[in-house]
Amino acid sequence: MTLHWEAFLDQVRERGEYDTPQEAERCARVVLALLGAHLVGAVRSDLAARLPETLALVLLNPLQATEPLSPERFVRATAAWIEGAAETTALWNIGAVLSTVADAAGDQLMEQVLLQLPPGYDVLFGRPAAGRRP
Repeated sequence: MTLHWEAFLDQVRERGEYDTPQEAERCARVVLALLGAHLVGAVRSDLAARLPETLALVLLNPLQATEPLSPERFVRATAAWIEGAAETTALWNIGAVLSTVADAAGDQLMEQVLLQLPPGYDVLFGRPAAGRRP
């Protein structure tokens, strides 16, 4: 099921406790651009199909990453792309966006997404693997 633009941003805004829809959109664009660089093939296109069209294009647009970013490096890269964000702020932004993405994707697609990413991304999506403690 594809989320509509307003519904997606409302969820991100609520989870991220952002003051404006523009702030939620800015974070969503950065996080999805970085995520899209790490996904390939049908998984990437299937995930894009679950997102609002504008954000689907952001996910599909980037060039492929030359090497996969560990979750820690993903957080640092997000902080670098969001003006004024520290790593703790970036982690909060990532959680707001990726938990919304995970809800839109559903369990089966999320399993496929996580298989394409380095270990540890399950926590960024708000879905820690069973039996795993931080």
